[in-house]
Amino acid sequence: MNQSFTLQQLQNLKLAGMALHYEGILSLPTHQHPDGHTLVASMAEAEILHRSNAKMKLYLQLSKLRYQAHLHELDYSKDRNLNQSSIQQLADCSYIKRAENMLITGATGVGKSFVACAFGQQACAQGHKVLYYNLNKFIEKIAQAKLEGNMNKLLDSLDRVALLILDDFGLMPLDDNTRLALLQILEDRYERKSIIIASQLPIASWYEYINQSTIADAIMDRLTSSAHRIELKGKSLRKKTK
Repeated sequence: MNQSFTLQQLQNLKLAGMALHYEGILSLPTHQHPDGHTLVASMAEAEILHRSNAKMKLYLQLSKLRYQAHLHELDYSKDRNLNQSSIQQLADCSYIKRAENMLITGATGVGKSFVACAFGQQACAQGHKVLYYNLNKFIEKIAQAKLEGNMNKLLDSLDRVALLILDDFGLMPLDDNTRLALLQILEDRYERKSIIIASQLPIASWYEYINQSTIADAIMDRLTSSAHRIELKGKSLRKKTK
């Protein structure tokens, strides 16, 4: 058997995981080579792992997360009001499969964006498409789509994302276009897809922030129904780094 030819065939078939694994086995002494059944099983496992890692890297790149954050890096100090048990229960991303939302609130610098991005990273690792926007960029995106007549295209692209993260909710005033777009997005995602909102404003102030009673009622109903709430407290983490 021509081992080099077999390796080349695997590469030509774009079975990169198998090829790398097979190449590694060929570098071992002959007496350490696995038997046929074990070799096939290990190569299949290597290919699955390779594709999973490639998918995760692609999803992370497309997500445009603000931070490279991981759930295991979260600070569970008592003054932060961050329950480790609750975070661990959410770490399996089953809330995404159930199309549940997550609302993260707290003062400036307490780590809302980091927590949101950590959940985004975890979702990518588990094969879910994620997209991150801070509200300023989101408003600009909507305005551009309206101007160019591409609003339906934007809504369709957001609908293909399993987890949408909107950060800095409450920092920028909402215009009519943004209110209506947000309502449409929430309506499209309701009981189908998940959204994470991170905001300095307490949830009780969101109704006033939206500033249009009929739309506010509809938005809050879709956002808060079956939502997981994380209210961060404590001093600014940014001050600790100075």
